[in-house]
Amino acid sequence: MKKLIRLISYLGLALTIIPSFFVFNGGLSLEHYKLLMLAGTMTWIFTAPFWVNEESKESS
Repeated sequence: MKKLIRLISYLGLALTIIPSFFVFNGGLSLEHYKLLMLAGTMTWIFTAPFWVNEESKESS
């Protein structure tokens, strides 16, 4: 389950980074870019806390 949540959070992070390259090259409109950024940010925010905090506890 943790690996699935980690994969989903990394996909959300990718949704915040990759679309900017498409906008820069003219392959994506600004409206779609904003929508993808919002989806990626919300995905990252809601999934990352489930596994990020556990890694810091394990290393302590």
